[in-house]
Amino acid sequence: MRHKSHKIFAATALTAGCFLASAQTPQGEIKPGPLLHTAQSSVALVQEAQVAFPASPAQGPVYVGPLKNAPEWKQGKLPVVLFMHGSSGLGLKAIAEWQQWLASLGVASVAPNSFALANRMTYSSPIDKENYEKLHAFRASEIEIALQSLLQMPWVDTKKMVLAGTSEGAVPVARYSGKDFAGRIMFAWSCEDNYFVTAHKTAIADDQPTLNIISSADPYFSPSNSWLGNTQATGHCGAALKHNKKASIVLIPGGPHTVLTFPQAKGPVEGFLKDVFK
Repeated sequence: MRHKSHKIFAATALTAGCFLASAQTPQGEIKPGPLLHTAQSSVALVQEAQVAFPASPAQGPVYVGPLKNAPEWKQGKLPVVLFMHGSSGLGLKAIAEWQQWLASLGVASVAPNSFALANRMTYSSPIDKENYEKLHAFRASEIEIALQSLLQMPWVDTKKMVLAGTSEGAVPVARYSGKDFAGRIMFAWSCEDNYFVTAHKTAIADDQPTLNIISSADPYFSPSNSWLGNTQATGHCGAALKHNKKASIVLIPGGPHTVLTFPQAKGPVEGFLKDVFK
């Protein structure tokens, strides 16, 4: 599949056999809980965020850890990636590894802790779309809360901010309608109608630099998922971004759901950030 207005990189093509239509849809599960941040959890969302600062002669090695325990950065303003984690939260080891790698490039990052809201709803897919959409609205509110905090932090270069996310966290990244970020990165999300949304509702301007990285065999959002709920799906954001001449799509052949730290992902991310932050 090709679009003249953006680039798609892939080493293999998906086959019709990936649909596995005969497979049964698994039974998902919801653990009920609130999906509205309180004043207290809004503060904790950011204070308990996982941050990474670059190494410097004055401040020592790379710091990766909670913002509330971070050393005060005094070496001028930094480009920043605001990163929205997926449904497993900040416990996913790949997130800290990815943030440390970003710091090695001189880029700071902030990953808000959505589980700062005590006992918030959790789930295993698939569940009903109504509850998915409540969750997506909740995660979207976290972008706004975190952004307002970033704008007040003296070390943040507010002209060099990128909004990124993976899986559950990539949906609000794609839907965000504001103009505060210089670019966006969506990992492990296809920007398509499927079981996870009532509609994809991608809201990225056609002139905004955008990078979409996903496995060609993503177990949730590619056609290899027999209960995807969209027989016309391609498993990437090509259709949603077809008019965006500043968009690139990277398909990682046969990769897992989490592709943050894959070498095939790091090169495109590094090039994207260098271009956006120049």
